[in-house]
Amino acid sequence: MLAIDLPHARRLAFGVVLGQAGVTLIAALAGWGIAGRGAAWSALLGGGIATAGSVAMVALVFAGATARAPRIVAAFYTGEAVKLAVVVTLFVVVLRTVRVVPLAMLAGFAATYLVYWIALVGALPATGGRRRS
Repeated sequence: MLAIDLPHARRLAFGVVLGQAGVTLIAALAGWGIAGRGAAWSALLGGGIATAGSVAMVALVFAGATARAPRIVAAFYTGEAVKLAVVVTLFVVVLRTVRVVPLAMLAGFAATYLVYWIALVGALPATGGRRRS
């Protein structure tokens, strides 16, 4: 059975959000260099949408985190639902109000999710049950 180290999990979750914000800025700079201001703005919006969803989830999950498993699981399910609602709402608002470069916006959004996979690989226990440092 695995024990959950809440302070470590909280640091990891907020680190993912910070990483997403950084990747969003990098995607915007790449968009600017490749296709100009419109692409940069679109990539910034796409990455910002993903990051805002993650901020909402992390804030909700760790707002009153306790070590009790049923509450943690419920908080994660609620957090994912809120994250999905935030992302969908922001996409609708942006697509209705801003003229975007769709590929740049999607690239900015997708690039932020690479941060999850990188964090997941780094957080997985190594072979033999020991956590990687």
